Amino acid sequence: MFISSVSLAGFLGAVLRFGKDFLLPVTWLDSFSNRSGATVRSPERASGGDAFGKQVLRNSRYLAKLSSVGSISEEETCEKLKGLIQRQVQMCKRNLEVMDSVRRGAQLAIEECQYQFRNRRWNCSTLDTLPVFGKVVTQGTREAAFVYAISSAGVAFAVTRACSSGELEKCGCDRTVHGVSPQGFQWSGCSDNIAYGVAFSQSFVDVRERSKGASSSRALMNLHNNEAGRKAILNNMRVECKCHGVSGSCEVKTCWKAMPPFRKVGNMLKEKFDGATEVEQRKIGSTKVLVPKNSQFKPHTDEDLVYLDSSPDFCDHDLKNGVLGTSGRQCNKTSKAIDGCELMCCGRGFHTDEVEVVERCSCKFHWCCFVKCKQCHRVVEMHTCR
Repeated sequence: MFISSVSLAGFLGAVLRFGKDFLLPVTWLDSFSNRSGATVRSPERASGGDAFGKQVLRNSRYLAKLSSVGSISEEETCEKLKGLIQRQVQMCKRNLEVMDSVRRGAQLAIEECQYQFRNRRWNCSTLDTLPVFGKVVTQGTREAAFVYAISSAGVAFAVTRACSSGELEKCGCDRTVHGVSPQGFQWSGCSDNIAYGVAFSQSFVDVRERSKGASSSRALMNLHNNEAGRKAILNNMRVECKCHGVSGSCEVKTCWKAMPPFRKVGNMLKEKFDGATEVEQRKIGSTKVLVPKNSQFKPHTDEDLVYLDSSPDFCDHDLKNGVLGTSGRQCNKTSKAIDGCELMCCGRGFHTDEVEVVERCSCKFHWCCFVKCKQCHRVVEMHTCR
């Protein structure tokens, strides 16, 4: 059960960090995460008194800027991704050109998770431990549900984008979208091949749970949330068009199908996180399924996130479970929401410091062609949790 419960988190960790030796078995998210002897706490810093705060912290952009991760272009590299099960290693070897896209999808997922949870007690921090998000993802919480969903969506998104940009020989634009639409416009251009991206994500990301028969409640939860992440892209494909004609008269309009921005995918999954359904396993006939734990709740859909276990409050640092706590986190003194000092600091109070901020101001455009700005200094109050 432990291996199954952290499979997605390990997969990302393995690829982003493929050149390093691991002392412990990891799962797919860890295989693809960019970490280099540092604890990444994003977007906040930890306090000096926090046990985690004694380690080196990095900004969330650290993940995207690391240059130490090379291209996954040799079969031997797949063997070094120790977070992968054998079937994933085999897929890696057969699809070497796709694996850089999987790595980019892993980075995209982590960055989006950190953005969506930047103002919450759990802010999707990545740790220099295994798994990459700590033991939060080994439990069947709603946080784990979001990590699985955004990660599978990230892989599908990045692989699809690589298809459309011509990076991959095995796929290209979606040529099934052609002819004249019922609305009268001409399908043309390069429609995103979301079918290929989703299919690859299903084959690669879901393989661990499916290889075990997908009979445990946690495996069913993981598979459901993986698919919910991909559906956040599939069900929100949009039509983009370009007009052709004299003076932009739009006598002829050509259109193509495009994925939504990944930020929109993250926003939708965050909404699903807030309304996630607590479920339990039940046997209906010969099939094991997940149903709402509270029978008064309506059944969840394929687009909803589901979870099995209640979340901790994330208030205090817990080294054993990889919870950083909120000590040292910045909070909003005037807010009554979760980012406010009362809730973020869990009633412990907060420190107030005056800090000098340097900003660009009085910007002017000069012909031709640059913008020149002055530097303005101002003092602001910064509030951090005790």
